[in-house]
Amino acid sequence: MNPTLWNKGFKPNQAIHQFTIGNDNELDMHLIIYDCLATKAHIEMLGKIKILTSEEVKQVTFELDELIQLVQTGKFEITKEEDCHTAIENFLTKKLGDIGKNVHTGRSRNDQVLTALRLYYQDELKAVKNLCLEFIAALENFKKQHGSIEFPGYTHMRKAMPSSIDLWTSAFVDSMEDNLQLLKAVETLINQCPLGTGAGYGIPLNLDREFTAKKLGFQKIQSNPIYAQMSRGKFESSLVHVLSQIMFDLNKLSNDSILFSMPEFSYFELPKNICTGSSIMPQKQNPDVLELLRAKYHLVTGFEFQIKNITGNLISGYNRDIQLTKELVINSFQVTKECLQVVAIFISNLKVDKKRCQIAMTKELFATEETYSLMQKYDMPFREAYQKTAKKFL
Repeated sequence: MNPTLWNKGFKPNQAIHQFTIGNDNELDMHLIIYDCLATKAHIEMLGKIKILTSEEVKQVTFELDELIQLVQTGKFEITKEEDCHTAIENFLTKKLGDIGKNVHTGRSRNDQVLTALRLYYQDELKAVKNLCLEFIAALENFKKQHGSIEFPGYTHMRKAMPSSIDLWTSAFVDSMEDNLQLLKAVETLINQCPLGTGAGYGIPLNLDREFTAKKLGFQKIQSNPIYAQMSRGKFESSLVHVLSQIMFDLNKLSNDSILFSMPEFSYFELPKNICTGSSIMPQKQNPDVLELLRAKYHLVTGFEFQIKNITGNLISGYNRDIQLTKELVINSFQVTKECLQVVAIFISNLKVDKKRCQIAMTKELFATEETYSLMQKYDMPFREAYQKTAKKFL
């Protein structure tokens, strides 16, 4: 049995071989179940067009279900010499002999991985969406508890105008709701089935691509095979951009919370059980969780630009450079999901010091309000009222 699907009987240089494989066997554990699901649909289609018999379809489907169960129970690993496509075909060939050797009919690893990735992305996007909704619910609950409390609003890191917990929290709710719209848009973009486009130039068989797309739950097929390959990188950078927008909000919320919880401000109070301490200074309660949330935004934006840089300046069709984007997208999902879980816990534990907020509501915060009051009371032009008020605070 060949360790690689493309092996033609010669032994590859091991250093080069290991270099080209990279850590694909580890990354593909995220994808193998999706590849099995895509293979099941493909096999059923091959039965429909009479390349496989109904009995052969039944046998392959049974073994694929067994493989999925092995993966789910942690009893199957992809070896260093394999990717998920090779592992599946080798498993089926070992079980079914020549029948297993037919599962690759009408496919390339290129459209296989595209399909598995699209299915993986769809599930991950749903998970991110649900976590966004949980975070919004935590924000709404925080607002319900503390929304009526007023505290200063800032521009240029200086007191500007009156604000409130309601106003501050609602800003993040509104932004997260916009993020949900972005998620919806990228979900639509990804919901195109590339299976059957081969290595980028189609398959010389009369495949029923609509059948497999429907079986896998895709809204439509991706009809142009060259574009199917071109879209890898384009779709991924769009996807990770949306994740970076979510992380942008977490970054800003973290920055605000660090600032507002400083002893010099003390508008917010961080519970001790979400803080860390110092190994030398006994009094310290550090907002490490917020600093890490703030920093991880930059990880995701870094992944986004790595994807864009890797996939730029390539000719149309498949290029192996694109292999390196797989880990970047997987990491982006993992970081974003973890941060959404953590920030929801944080906001659910955050306290507001009403007294400190009230003390901070000093007179200069009402300067703009006073200006408009002068305008209305004395029918005064805005700029004249502005100058009159300014003199009181200079």
